[in-house]
Amino acid sequence: MSSMDQGRRPNKFIANRNNKIYMDLKDIIREHALPFLPAKSLFRFKGVCRDWKLQISTPFFAHNQSNNFHRVMGFFCQSQSKPPSFISLDPNSCGIPDPSLQFLPEPVDIRTSSNGLLCCQGRTGEQPYYICNPATKQWKKLPKPTANHGSNPALVLIFEPSLLNFIAEYKLICAFPSADFDNAYEFEIYSSSEGSWTISREMFFGGAMFMPCSGVHVNGIVYWLSKMGGGGIVFFDLTMERTQRLYSSQNGCLGVMDGKLTVTSAYGQALTVNVLSNSYTNTMGMNSRVKAWDRKLHVNLSDRSELGALPSYTHSAHDQGAVLFASGDVIVFRCDRALHTYDMKTKEFGRLSCEIDNDVRFFGYVNGLVEI
Repeated sequence: MSSMDQGRRPNKFIANRNNKIYMDLKDIIREHALPFLPAKSLFRFKGVCRDWKLQISTPFFAHNQSNNFHRVMGFFCQSQSKPPSFISLDPNSCGIPDPSLQFLPEPVDIRTSSNGLLCCQGRTGEQPYYICNPATKQWKKLPKPTANHGSNPALVLIFEPSLLNFIAEYKLICAFPSADFDNAYEFEIYSSSEGSWTISREMFFGGAMFMPCSGVHVNGIVYWLSKMGGGGIVFFDLTMERTQRLYSSQNGCLGVMDGKLTVTSAYGQALTVNVLSNSYTNTMGMNSRVKAWDRKLHVNLSDRSELGALPSYTHSAHDQGAVLFASGDVIVFRCDRALHTYDMKTKEFGRLSCEIDNDVRFFGYVNGLVEI
């Protein structure tokens, strides 16, 4: 054996090892990276190769992706009498095939959203509720509720993906004015696992008006903004079936950050986020110094003239105020009808290239593959 031949053998061995590393990396990307991407990117990646197409097309992958991808990267918005539209924070990776939701059997109004699912209400006939995934165009018509929810119901959709539940399970909670008691609200709950509606025995007697499209869900409790003596928050505990007013001077947009309820507002050229730190101050003595809210963020906007003027918070039935969305790390607010964003991680401002109506309703959307 020549010295030249001996020198070639290690190179051949290294080449084989490099090939093995390449194959392992390809498998790692397919198995462990793809489930963390938004739906639009995944649909495009079906064209990479046959293996990726088969992988992405399986129900198990859709289940896995819905458990791993939770980031809000787009928003549905809708004004009165107009069809829905969609705004993406990253149009190259996040998008949907039919922003106006024409795949549904009738024109609809979006009422609430949760982790890739939308709840819409038909505009004709009995105005039924539809649960849909706009990324896949899958939808389901819900059975008719027992009670009359009115023409502008205060709904909250709860869908929390779980590795243990291969079939998506969700709940829809509606707070509606009682037909039997003046100045009272009742609660009706739809469970996908049961396939039926149930009216709670709990009622709220507080003379409040629950604000549609304002509700959020945090750790088994649903919160709504209410029009009551200048504002306030009402919550409904799903486990205990107990409702109560959360006394607060906070006005703004309800959201969820780090698993806690937040109120984000824009007043006097300042963007402020307050987080609920103690929800039991209602039961404490009048002289208690325990604070219910802690300030999480305060950003001065006065030195950013390019943003324009902030609208006032009117608390009207169709006006969400200056802040339209505030959950996770993203805040969306409007100045002079233009939309702006603030990233709480990077502390950077951005602008969305669109103008909106004053009566717009805004819904955060996760670009997921969850199957209904």
